[in-house]
Amino acid sequence: MKAVLLVGHGSRDKEGNEQVRQFIKKLKPQLPASLMVETCFLEFESPTVEQGIETCVTKGATHVVVIPIMLLQAGHSKIHIPAAIDEAKELYPEVSFTYGRPIGIHEEVLEILVHRLEEAGEAVNEPDKDSAVILLGRGGSDADANSDLYKITRLLWEKVNYKIVEPAFMGVTDPLVKEAVERCIKLGAKKVVILPYFLFTGILIKRLEEMIFNFGREFPQVEFKLAEYFGFHPKLQTIIIDRIQEALQGEVKMNCDTCQYRIAAMEHIDHHHHHHDDHDHGHHHHHDHVHDHEKEAEKI
Repeated sequence: MKAVLLVGHGSRDKEGNEQVRQFIKKLKPQLPASLMVETCFLEFESPTVEQGIETCVTKGATHVVVIPIMLLQAGHSKIHIPAAIDEAKELYPEVSFTYGRPIGIHEEVLEILVHRLEEAGEAVNEPDKDSAVILLGRGGSDADANSDLYKITRLLWEKVNYKIVEPAFMGVTDPLVKEAVERCIKLGAKKVVILPYFLFTGILIKRLEEMIFNFGREFPQVEFKLAEYFGFHPKLQTIIIDRIQEALQGEVKMNCDTCQYRIAAMEHIDHHHHHHDDHDHGHHHHHDHVHDHEKEAEKI
């Protein structure tokens, strides 16, 4: 029996975790009835990835497809989930595992972003000439993920008629939101629409709502709007179903070319003794290396 284990990020905010569960509940009817579908979380919430895999196996799964419900490839999708899969392979040698891709750069992502701008009252094809959009990501220490946000920002710019579409991050790396807002204003923006590149609500989204209010007070000459995060957008379901189907068909393609772990991994290639023939994400990072800033890894 095949099982799909969908991995949510997990949040300290219970509402965000409940939204992940509701999203998967709405997704299930669109998948084959023969497919077992389970939910787990990386942090702050149960079940964990290890517990999710255990549930799949206990219920009779002989092939587990692990799909991260995450926007970009970063430490979690490159290290933490593969580590859990590696441990599961040792525990359940009779079970095969396939690791799918995060959401990544997908045409439907751009459609969701455009739709969220329109819902916020924006005429994306004929916007006010002094309007700016800030595409706001979470931010992290993984250069690959951060650069993907820049790429998506450019792809969005190509799709709409705003002169100014700027990337920004909530934390960890620059430019932060405040810097992006100031840049837009220097470029002549009289209206700034902040478009969150987030899947569900959580601590950061709620913090962002407060920040928008404070920006309005600090820059009273500028209108600020906050667009909706991805949430239950039907096109998000389309993307996840795409990722499930490609994993089931063994067509997973990961972007390894700019992965910071790949180069460091080469020197460790000989001493790794586990078998990862069906570890379909193209490169592997050993479970001893669990933080973004730790460079050592293995390449298979």
